[in-house]
Amino acid sequence: MKKLLPFLFLFTAGITATAQHTNQCGIIIPPNSLRSNFASVYEAGGYINNISNRINWQENFQVREQNGINNAYATIIRNQRYIVYDNNFLERLDHYAGTKWASISVLAHEMGHHYYNHMVSGSGSTQPKELEADFFSGYAMAKMGASLEEAKAAMSQIASPGGNASHPAKANRLDAIAKGWNNARGITNEPVTRNRVPDPQPQQRPSSASNDASWIHLSLYNNNNMTVYLSDDGRRFSQAPLKTNQPFVFKYEVYDYGWLRFGNSSNARTYKLFHGRDYAIVWNRRINNWTVIEIS
Repeated sequence: MKKLLPFLFLFTAGITATAQHTNQCGIIIPPNSLRSNFASVYEAGGYINNISNRINWQENFQVREQNGINNAYATIIRNQRYIVYDNNFLERLDHYAGTKWASISVLAHEMGHHYYNHMVSGSGSTQPKELEADFFSGYAMAKMGASLEEAKAAMSQIASPGGNASHPAKANRLDAIAKGWNNARGITNEPVTRNRVPDPQPQQRPSSASNDASWIHLSLYNNNNMTVYLSDDGRRFSQAPLKTNQPFVFKYEVYDYGWLRFGNSSNARTYKLFHGRDYAIVWNRRINNWTVIEIS
């Protein structure tokens, strides 16, 4: 198992009020101005290994870093399970919540989705699934030695107060985390429910039909990495770094479609992308420039 590297934190007395945006998982995105002064590179894989060891579970997924997505999520890509995370997002989250346990609990939440096989159904997020993953997060945090307040730190700061069809309200999520934490500590008197952490599961390989088809897969056919710009509303664009050796997997946050630009200006070529489709950036010799094509 990887040796975990130490962290150095900055604790702030307060957070300056700013416009809040949420990602597709119902999480308030910490402002870009917040930066945590880590003493080393964030090692998500090391924490995940540590959690797995504490609960005696052989994880059945791979971990992939993909900066620019402002999120961490569990998914299945071409018959392989993954946890994909944005390193910068997790570092800002730790600073925003004031504790290193914030990002660890988010990773544990995504582990819970794989632990309970939520991704195999291909039906997307639902409130019961999210509450089970929150329960798992609380359980894992207790096993890691976090206090109840530390286990709830991330959701206390960044969960949306109101729920929707796919994600529960903050109060319900905090309650699920507390139930998981109490269950791990053996101090709950509540009857065992479907939220109980089950026995360790064997490696499972889902069928090809179980891939989560709602995510956009954007591939780059180039010898060098490239930065493009993505937007939910066609007005505000954010950088998205693409790598030649892996697809950029994402969702837009407002509609089931959004926009991609090759430059950060209104004159740049702009393309409309839809959820559930695969796209590729290729060189078009006829126009002597890069273009976006849909892959069927």
